[in-house]
Order: sequence, then structure tokens, then C-alpha cells
Amino acid sequence: MLNLAHRLVLPGVLGIVLFAGLWYAADRTYMQLGNPKILTGWSLFGLMIFLALFNTRKKLAAFNLGRAKTWLALHVAGGVLAVAVFLFHTGTLWPLGAYEQFLTALFWLVSLTGILGLAIITVYPRRLTDSGLEIIYERVPAEISEIRQLAEAEVIACTEEAGQPTLSDHYEETMDWYFRRPRFFINHLVGGVQAAAWIRSQGDAVRRYLSDKEAPYLDRLLALAERKAIVDKHYACQDVMRKWLVAHIPLSVALIGMSVWHLLLIHVYSQ
Repeated sequence: MLNLAHRLVLPGVLGIVLFAGLWYAADRTYMQLGNPKILTGWSLFGLMIFLALFNTRKKLAAFNLGRAKTWLALHVAGGVLAVAVFLFHTGTLWPLGAYEQFLTALFWLVSLTGILGLAIITVYPRRLTDSGLEIIYERVPAEISEIRQLAEAEVIACTEEAGQPTLSDHYEETMDWYFRRPRFFINHLVGGVQAAAWIRSQGDAVRRYLSDKEAPYLDRLLALAERKAIVDKHYACQDVMRKWLVAHIPLSVALIGMSVWHLLLIHVYSQ
């Protein structure tokens, strides 16, 4: 986060200078009996096109188009500048006309999903690094399946050696649910410890009924459960990191498309 803030200094200063220049140009246009909204509208549209280039740059990562962190800083600073120019252009948070309200709703939705995305790509990668495990998103189902097989093997081995179904019964009644698929999705997203607390409670609930022979099997089962909790965290965070763009990009495309239509209407009816 501090690294991003440091990178935002120069783009932020540039944004302030550009906004001040736009303000001055709009004021001069008004003083000369022109329509400053034409100037601010085209400036806003140009900003939106520039912001859209960020996704294009990611698709052309093989080409040397600059560092991703630099593009991200420019994207963030450009987004803030776009909000300022939008408010300058409209003069209000929410206009009166239905058409203008639809266009404004698109703009604010794009802005809000952009802020959400910034929080996601700033917080989640560090959280996953701190987990101590590296796993790609596509490997999560196979990883969970492997952990479940190891857990079931521990339960079977415990029953065969101890001759008691205590751990097996407990696994079937409660822990089998946990090992079947990713769990505690929302809690992992907010950085909670619900998974760890649940695993600890399951161990405490059954340990008192186990013999000395069975206890080591429970310990290994709980270790597998803890490993799965880390995998679940990766699944939750990486899933959101991938899917927030499903909302942000289509909304951005719709906003640019409506903006083109808006510009055409303005220029047609201003003739």
C-alpha cells in the first residue's frame, strides 16, 4: 500500500495540474461566451478512453508497454481525476433527467467497482503471500481433493489400528463436510479466523474420547484441515481478484458506449 502511495505522488501532481488547466480553460471559454461543458465533456471522455487502456495494456503484457505498477498508479490517479472532472462537468452528484441519471449511474458504478478492485489488488496479494503457501487458482480443486484423500486415509488407518470408530464417526458427522469443498468463503475475504476456530473446536470436541493410539491420527487430521484452510483462503481471494473485473469491465464498456452516444446527441442538437 505504501509502495502504491509513493508511486501515486507524481501522477497525483500531474492530475492536479491537468485539472487546474481544465478549470482555467473552461473559465476562459465561459468568459468568451462559449460552452465550457463541451470542453469538460470531451476531456472526461478522453480520460475514460485513457483509463480503458489499462485493461488493453494487461492483454498486451508480452510487449514492452511500461511497468504494470506504473500503469496502475496512472490508472488510479486518472480515476480520481475523472471523478473530479465529472463533478465539474455536471455540477451535481445526481442530475434530474432519466437519460442523464442512467449515464450518471453507470459512471458511479464504474467508479465504485474501481475502488473495490483497488482494495482487492492491494490487500489480497499480500495476504496470500503471508499465508506461506503458493497455489494457482486452477489447482485449487485438485489440491482439495488430495487433502481430502489424505484425511480419509488417516481416519481409515486410525480405525484399523485402534479398532474403534470414534474418529471415523466424528469425521463422517462433521469434518467430512469441511473437506468436501472450499468453506468459510466470506470469512476468508474479510480476514477472519472462523476456519481456524472451527478446526480447533472439532479437535477439542473429539480428543477427550480418543485413546493414546488415536491421538496422533487426530493431530495429522487437524494439520490437513489447517492446510485446507490456507487453500480455501487462496480460493476465496483469487476468485474475487478474478471476478471483480466481470463487473468493472462490462460497466466501463457500457459507460464509454453511452458516452459516445451522448456526445453525438450533444453535437447534433447543438447545430
